[in-house]
Amino acid sequence: MNTVLISGASIAGPALAHWLRHHGLTPTVVERAPAPRPGGQAVDIRGTAREVVARMGVLDQVRAAHTGARGMAFVNAEGKRTSTMAADALGDSGGAIAEIEILRGDLVRILHDRTANEIEYLFNDTITSLTETPDGVEVTFENSPTRTFDLVVGADGLHSKVRSLAFGPEADFTHDMGAYTAIFSTTRQADSDGWMLLHTVPGRAAGVYPTPDGRAKAMFTFKSPVVPHDRRDDAFQRDLIARTYAHDGWEVPRLLEDLRTAEDFYFDRLCQVRLDSWSRGRVALLGDAAFCASPLAGNGTSMALVGAYLLAGELATAPDHGTAFRRYQQRMREYVDKCQKFALGGVDGLLPKSRMFIRMRDLTLRIVPHIPGGSRIFGDLQKIANAVTLPDYRPVRISP
Repeated sequence: MNTVLISGASIAGPALAHWLRHHGLTPTVVERAPAPRPGGQAVDIRGTAREVVARMGVLDQVRAAHTGARGMAFVNAEGKRTSTMAADALGDSGGAIAEIEILRGDLVRILHDRTANEIEYLFNDTITSLTETPDGVEVTFENSPTRTFDLVVGADGLHSKVRSLAFGPEADFTHDMGAYTAIFSTTRQADSDGWMLLHTVPGRAAGVYPTPDGRAKAMFTFKSPVVPHDRRDDAFQRDLIARTYAHDGWEVPRLLEDLRTAEDFYFDRLCQVRLDSWSRGRVALLGDAAFCASPLAGNGTSMALVGAYLLAGELATAPDHGTAFRRYQQRMREYVDKCQKFALGGVDGLLPKSRMFIRMRDLTLRIVPHIPGGSRIFGDLQKIANAVTLPDYRPVRISP
């Protein structure tokens, strides 16, 4: 168990590569994009994951790249705030926005910079086949020569290529949550007080949240049956959003104008990935490829970081890869289950069914921070974020 190929250079992949190298193993990371991907949504680092980032030695850099978000506020069609929740209202990791929030692209850059000088990256490439042998996994690539690795880890997201090659079709492992989400940059300036603003009507929400440069990202999330289309057809997706939000108020008309020209447009179905086992032979899965809970969980990035730490530690200390994969799953399973269960209530919480439910949500948000045990009304996200323990794996000395 020395050479490990990791598919995916977003968050889970570079984090795993760091810890494998820390323990004396030899990781290689392959990524379809030509370079670390910029942009993307804001992500939270909660609970135990903050300790992982601290042990990596990048906590100060992560804090310095904070989006500036101080909390979340719901607004009506005239822009008046109807309810608010500060980032620390339910603990440092218990609110809709955590105490540590960073743009996905900024975290990707930090993790890549942390590993680039000591780990092999194969950008602008992808795995095309995996063939397991008694001694390893023979891997063919789109551009690079065929190579053999002791192990392969798919850290390549919700639509994982490794999972499709080693486990089967995506549809066999995804649970649909009945909604779409889109994120892109907007010309609207961020709220001067650093609040994420959300406007909701029955079944859909539109919002803006701050970025470190003082600008803002726009977000649309709406309930919908599956609309058949090519998931790479962003023109169709932009038209779908424009039709869905055509009659909404607040800042929506301006955001729809920005939608047409945004270069960092992201669109996807909200769903969860559920597998009985995150490994098969010499191939394992990590992050969204293994246990995507959807953005509504608030813990996707944290699960990726914690999972990377645990998987690398088990591979470094277990007698064989089968034992390592089993221990990794045992340590992570309860944490993952709780995160996924929490996310299931997020669709109705973000996208209430009626205006009455919107009023009830706003009332609840106003009183929860002021009553004992109020965090439990929202699933006790603070407790979930700390529902996993980090073993102190004995580090291996790495030769210069």
